[in-house]
Amino acid sequence: MAFIYARPAFYLTGLLAGALLAGCEQGGANTPASNPVATGIPARVLLVAPQRVPIVLEAVGQVQGSKEVEVRARVSGILLKRLYNEGDFVREGAPLFQIDPVPYEIALSQANAQMAQERARQEQTRREAARLKTLADEKAISQKEFDDAMSAQKLSDATLQAAQANLRQAELNLSYTRVTAPVSGVAGRIARSEGSLVTAGQDSSLLTTMNQVDPVWIRFSLSESDLAKLPDRRLDRIKSAEVRLSLPDGSRYPLAGRLNFAATQIDPRLATQELRATFANPRVQLLPGQFVRVQLAAGERGNVFLVPQTAVIQTEKTFLVFTLDKENKAESRPVQVGDWVGNDWMILGGLNPGDRVILDNLLKVRPGSAVSPQSPAEAKAAAPAAK
Repeated sequence: MAFIYARPAFYLTGLLAGALLAGCEQGGANTPASNPVATGIPARVLLVAPQRVPIVLEAVGQVQGSKEVEVRARVSGILLKRLYNEGDFVREGAPLFQIDPVPYEIALSQANAQMAQERARQEQTRREAARLKTLADEKAISQKEFDDAMSAQKLSDATLQAAQANLRQAELNLSYTRVTAPVSGVAGRIARSEGSLVTAGQDSSLLTTMNQVDPVWIRFSLSESDLAKLPDRRLDRIKSAEVRLSLPDGSRYPLAGRLNFAATQIDPRLATQELRATFANPRVQLLPGQFVRVQLAAGERGNVFLVPQTAVIQTEKTFLVFTLDKENKAESRPVQVGDWVGNDWMILGGLNPGDRVILDNLLKVRPGSAVSPQSPAEAKAAAPAAK
């Protein structure tokens, strides 16, 4: 599949420009007698036909972990030990740090003791309420005494529930003294060294960061000039085709990605649309912060012609190609060019189906010159024979 790339500007050499202008001035001097078809300038000729060409937009992107998490201490205490190697890949739930657990073990023991005390008090109030209920039914005590016993029972039940909550909180705090990985990914460098006091809810609670690197996200933007090449002048993540990457060394990343985010508006400061693609990264070839080249397939452009770049002449005012008329005489044809497609140039206007475009010997060709046309295949076959 051919891909469209952004077209760099280049300019015709002085020799070629001079030759073209001279040809325009002397076009009428070339007659069949001076340039008969039989002895015309030999040149390869391409018969053009309209084609559909994929539109591929390029941009610079930056790798980002699909999850970037700050690992923080959830309880205060002395940081006793680091349990991982910085930069290692760790699984979700793996231990990273150990905070001094002794104060929280003591708090848990106190919560257990309070829980036992409140459970015993609850049993006592229930027995008392049951005994007084019998006496109240026999009118042996006042109603007030029975109501007080029932209130004491309900108060004991509520106090027991509070003790249960305190016990659960103490157990949770103790579990937080062992800091574990919240996601699977690459653990960063340690932010607090062993022996430091960390305080929950403050800046000192930050211990390290983690990046989930499989999958990764690639963030990039497209300019309004790129978006103008698209049918809807914007990208839709649902309708978009695959995304490809080129690594910093120029090699192609083997896996394709997909858009997972497309901004619904153009950034007024930069005149760009922000985009994001997701890529599987099983071998961790892509690292957060890395810059890559993004190639985004964004549909197709129809009814265009592909002409080799060497056949297109650029002057100060326009682009030209030489074509052949019915008498095999050259004529210059202004054309509207688009982007490069591999080694070809996309021609958007100025050519018609069936036109014959001259591909070589352009320095000898003048408007009105007789040309002995050869197809690219014939020229290739004749080249060894000439040797």
